[in-house]
Amino acid sequence: MRYWDMMKAHEIVMNWVTEELQSGRLSIGDHLPSERALAETLGVSRSSLREALRVLEALGSISSSTGSGPRAGTIITAAPEQALALSLTLQLATSQVGHHDIYETRLLLEGWAARRSSPDRGDWDAAEKVLDVMDDPDLPLEEFLTLDAQFHVILTRSASNPLISTLMDALRSSVADHTVALAQALPDWPTTAVRLQAEHRAILAAMRAGRGEEAARLIGEHITGYYEETQG
Repeated sequence: MRYWDMMKAHEIVMNWVTEELQSGRLSIGDHLPSERALAETLGVSRSSLREALRVLEALGSISSSTGSGPRAGTIITAAPEQALALSLTLQLATSQVGHHDIYETRLLLEGWAARRSSPDRGDWDAAEKVLDVMDDPDLPLEEFLTLDAQFHVILTRSASNPLISTLMDALRSSVADHTVALAQALPDWPTTAVRLQAEHRAILAAMRAGRGEEAARLIGEHITGYYEETQG
C-alpha cells in the first residue's frame, strides 16, 4: 500500500473519532465498531483501515487487544489532541530541542493567536481564575509556572484556529518544564512572579477588550522579557 493512501485513511479515521467524541456519541474508554463495520462506515478498505489503526495506536489514541472480556477489541484511550501531546512530548525528549526553540515557537504561536483572538471566543473567566490562584505568594515556583503554561493555553483558545490551541496544549508540559528550568537562574523569584502577574493581567485585559495587536505586543514582550532575564 502506498504511503499517501495510509495517511489518507489515518486522517479519515482520526477525523471520525474526533467528531464522535465532540458529539458525545463516543467517550474515552468506549469501543470502536468492528473493523468491518468501521471500514464500511468510512468508505475505506480494511487493509487501509488496519494501517490507520496502527498509526492511532502508536500515537496513543486507541488500544487494541485480542481475546474476550470488556478490554478486548479496540478502545479509545485518548482524544486526538492528547495523542498529539504525547507524540510531541516524545519528539521533544528524543530530539535536540533547546530553550531557544521553545521560546521562538511560543512567540510564533501565541503572537498569531493574540492577533486573531475574539472577545466572544475567549474563556476569560477561566483565565482569571488561574491568575487568582497564581497571586498566592506562597505558591511553589513549579506550581506557579505550571499554571502559567495553562493560562497561556487558555488565551490561545480565543483564536479562530483550533489547531493553534491544540499545538499549545501539546506544548504545555514542555513550556512549563522550560520555564522552570530557566527560573533556576533567577536571583529573586518572588519579584519576578509579581512582575509576570502584572504582565499576565495586562495581556488578559487587552484580549478581553478585543485589542489583538496590543495583546500580541504584550505577549511578545512578556515571553522575551522572561527569556532574556533568565539568560543573564
